[in-house]
Amino acid sequence: MNADESSLGRCPDCSERISEAWLLVEYEKDDGTSGVWAECPACESVVAPE
Repeated sequence: MNADESSLGRCPDCSERISEAWLLVEYEKDDGTSGVWAECPACESVVAPE
């Protein structure tokens, strides 16, 4: 497994990579797509990873 497989994306505020370990909430949006909220380990903000 490479590091990208466990990554949720990057923080929209500081661009730090956010791993699945920082996942807080996973949900389904009204349009049927899924979304996540995670804590950024670098800036300690709760964000929707990009």
